[in-house]
Amino acid sequence: MLYDPSRLKAVLFDMDGVLFDSMKNHATAWHEAMRRYGMQMSREEAYLHEGRTGAGTINIVSLRERGREATDEEIKAIYQTKSEVFNSLPTAERMPGAYELLCKVKACGLVPMVVTGSGQTSLLERLEHNFPGIFRRELMVTAFDVKFGKPHPEPYLMALQKAAVGPDEAIVVENAPLGVRAGVAAGIFTVAVNTGPLPDEVLLSEGAGRLFRSMNEFCENWEKFFPAIQ
Repeated sequence: MLYDPSRLKAVLFDMDGVLFDSMKNHATAWHEAMRRYGMQMSREEAYLHEGRTGAGTINIVSLRERGREATDEEIKAIYQTKSEVFNSLPTAERMPGAYELLCKVKACGLVPMVVTGSGQTSLLERLEHNFPGIFRRELMVTAFDVKFGKPHPEPYLMALQKAAVGPDEAIVVENAPLGVRAGVAAGIFTVAVNTGPLPDEVLLSEGAGRLFRSMNEFCENWEKFFPAIQ
């Protein structure tokens, strides 16, 4: 797929594992929350579910471990436990290279947006502190906004709608297989940034158009990438 860079208007960024180096904490928090409720979920598995809503992740594990979906009360309790564990862990730092890349994106006249499956308010509240002047709240899409989480394309389709742009006027930046799948399903050119433990092939097999191994690498190559997006 060849993009005309002159048509690009927006860059849609996932949050965890892209803007914040937070996936290690999410993986630990999911593992511990599930353990407390008698279910098994490895830290590695958390990376495969990254991008889903909390309810979606809980129901997948509950179906596997208990043969049924969780009740609304159980979902609320498990996610609350997960949030408490997450907030007890060391604060996730800004992903190296993320702010510098965002500044380059804005300097090109593009609109940066956050499209995340997270409902983790502690991270959402830190966006302005860590990325001052970059994002507009009315142009964010979070777990609170959508019915269907990634890999469903709804989050990215909603972002296009909020920004009033077409799929050929945006690119997606993702680190998760389900996020890449969602971006591709929405018809948007999707860049994978492999900041986690998964093999590159897992992200490429979901349809990523380009792959970088860190946000720093993406930032360093932005001037080459932007004029000729393929």
